[in-house]
Amino acid sequence: MNFSRFVSVWAEQRPHSPAIHCEGTDIDYASLEAQVRRCAIALHQAGVRRADRVAWLGGNDPQMLILLFALARIGAIFAPLNFRLAQAEHASQLTDCAPALLIHEQAFADRVSALRAQLAGLRTAELETEWLPACEDCDIEDALRVPHDGLLEDDLLLVYTSGTSGEPKGVVLTQNALLWNCINSIHAHDLHRDDHVLMTLPLFHVGGLNIMLVPALYVGARVTLHRRFDPEHTLSDIESRKPTLTLLVPAMLSALLTHPRWASTDLSSLRMINTGSSVVPVSLLTPWMERGIPAAQVYGATETCPIAIYLRAEDTARKVGSAGRAAMHCEIRLTASDGSDVPRGQVGEIRVRGPNLMRCYFGRPEATAAAMQDGWYHTGDLARQDEEGFYWVVGRSKDMLVSGGENIYPAELESVLADCPLIAESTVVGLPDERWGEVPVAVIVRKPQAPLDTAGVLALFEGRLARFKFPKRIVFTDTLPKTALGKVRKDTVVRDLTDTR
Repeated sequence: MNFSRFVSVWAEQRPHSPAIHCEGTDIDYASLEAQVRRCAIALHQAGVRRADRVAWLGGNDPQMLILLFALARIGAIFAPLNFRLAQAEHASQLTDCAPALLIHEQAFADRVSALRAQLAGLRTAELETEWLPACEDCDIEDALRVPHDGLLEDDLLLVYTSGTSGEPKGVVLTQNALLWNCINSIHAHDLHRDDHVLMTLPLFHVGGLNIMLVPALYVGARVTLHRRFDPEHTLSDIESRKPTLTLLVPAMLSALLTHPRWASTDLSSLRMINTGSSVVPVSLLTPWMERGIPAAQVYGATETCPIAIYLRAEDTARKVGSAGRAAMHCEIRLTASDGSDVPRGQVGEIRVRGPNLMRCYFGRPEATAAAMQDGWYHTGDLARQDEEGFYWVVGRSKDMLVSGGENIYPAELESVLADCPLIAESTVVGLPDERWGEVPVAVIVRKPQAPLDTAGVLALFEGRLARFKFPKRIVFTDTLPKTALGKVRKDTVVRDLTDTR
């Protein structure tokens, strides 16, 4: 029994039902099962065995899902790489996970050639010219001779954290973790087989892979997959392909809301959208709700597969901005620095326990022990819980400032800045200060020709936040450094500000 069994079940029960559509290619459940079987044969013939890692370098592609399910059957591990990283970062991650095979798209041939020269013994296969032909040459009857050793307790997914505050670590998730994450997602989204999920997030991250996409296939629904996010393409497919659900990080929400087609696009097929990956400004949620579409949130981390807390559609109107309640199969605690639980209404660190948690950080027992204590994952994120049990995320514990003895949460300031129509994007970080210990600094990207100066920024906070929370310095810049999911790399921002002082 392994995680990918559901593909076989739907292939038998709904063979001609659409599973995945991607750029003109349609795959039904019968074809998906056949391709998974052939892929498992090809992997076995390539020498991939239980617990081996197989890396992927490329954009969103159905082959990523086929690889994931085939590796589940073998009992091996899928390690998707962020294609936006530099060669040195790819080399570091490949050295860390030591894959038995790296499968890559033709577009990354030069990068892979350089990596082969740098990393002795790196075995690779180009998707279009080597890997797909190898799969097609496999007789599907040979699948009977391929050991299906994969079990639910086996490791299945190795994903490197986005690294907004330090060096990325390889998070190891078991088949069982993905299974329970699917069950949490079903409850979060009321997922059923008649749903149609539009996915534009990158699949090298657990958000794009596991919040909606894999759970949709688990229930026999269909998925439209975009190679990369493009606001024009997204709005066009919402109107023409009529998905019922989609997942968008804040940067994507902003791009859609400011697109010329936003007001005229027919969104009526959507019964809900979801978002997450950071504290989400209410100003990015209300335009969807004004058009009758519940805009929910999901909270989690790579280490939680990622679903840990979510807001269901029926609660969005009265709890807009909340991350929601604990997932169906997760326990949540909010704790003080001494580990004690904080009372409702007070801010504490989010700790998570459940069957969807990571098994470990790959090859890092000390980091694993620090993050996982007594079965609880210490997220480093801060939140408060209201009287009804809904959680409100206020930021990272590492981001929290203590200025003159008062706690300041940058997310509060960032929410004010996000509501300003003259600001394209912004972040707030803390810098050392001789008098106050730390002070908040706002780093802002203005919209083109926006008439906004320091005084105008400070005026935004009047009447909304206490004066001690106001930023003590305003920095205007052209761009902000980001991760692949659009999260601002605050460590880089702090470093750059420190270097220019």
